[in-house]
Amino acid sequence: MRLTGGRRSRQLAIALAGALIGALAVFLAAAAALAETPVLRVSVLKFGTVNWELDTIAHHGLDRANGFELQVQGMAGGAAAKVAFQGGEADVIVSDWIWVARQRAAGKDYVFIPYSKAVGGIVVSADSTARTLADLKGQKIGVAGGPLDKSWIILRALAEQAHGIDLAKETEQVFGAPPLIFKSALGGELGGAINYWHFMAKMEAAGMRRLISVAEAAEDLGLDPETPLLGYVVKGEMLRDKPQLVSGLAAASRSAKALLAEDDAEWERLRPRMKAASDAEFAALKAGFRAGIPAPGPVDEDSAAALLALMARLGGSDLVGLASDLPDGLFVEAGS
Repeated sequence: MRLTGGRRSRQLAIALAGALIGALAVFLAAAAALAETPVLRVSVLKFGTVNWELDTIAHHGLDRANGFELQVQGMAGGAAAKVAFQGGEADVIVSDWIWVARQRAAGKDYVFIPYSKAVGGIVVSADSTARTLADLKGQKIGVAGGPLDKSWIILRALAEQAHGIDLAKETEQVFGAPPLIFKSALGGELGGAINYWHFMAKMEAAGMRRLISVAEAAEDLGLDPETPLLGYVVKGEMLRDKPQLVSGLAAASRSAKALLAEDDAEWERLRPRMKAASDAEFAALKAGFRAGIPAPGPVDEDSAAALLALMARLGGSDLVGLASDLPDGLFVEAGS
């Protein structure tokens, strides 16, 4: 039987309408799923190295694969990120667990997910005669941060234990932002410089010599250099009310680290945002990040307690506040 033109047109219209309805249903389902995906607002230093991991998470969809949408909020400094977090404008920040322990001791329910064990150290010029911390007596030392910088405290403790000297009294300190210490050190203005790990990597790539790393100093002090110092910080209410979000963040972080630990092509993709000045600097930054990846599993709380005790002894309440002992519930295990 032949179809008339009108009947054929009606059938085509019905088929088209059915296809449109099907497409609309798919679209609405996708939109509903998108709307249900919780957003995690992560406030971090705009040019911090954590952005390399966050970029990897977003680029490979590791956030959505783990049940959340990552929203990175670049901040001018660590203090601004903490203000945003404490004021409810951010869900996650990156900080050291000493700060988190201080907040918990003061009654704030914050928890710590390990992110990195990377630490800096002290470097000297290539022609420096210094071979130990004792050789820095009478010299000008640049320290990134302030008098309560954790690396400075650990190096002071080692100088006291190994050489019987107080670096705070036996040297002249110049405290400043990491870029300032970096430039002053390269300019030959300092007898030694203590800086964050990525600036230390850049200084070594530029020809400066490592006197001792903070990891080596910690080990000499009987501390565990494998204890991660930096981590993602979330509020305890999120851990209680939305545990899948916290575990999703931890799992996404671990998956990104697995890529960055093995895949050199991923680093080539990231290279433009790393702003490495040379191939040597790029290689040093990549190696430093990889060396800082913590092993999976829980943080050794005895080792953490020993480090906190050292910080309390040399930094006092200005550094640790009321956290004389390691607060319960501080650490959340990262994804495996």
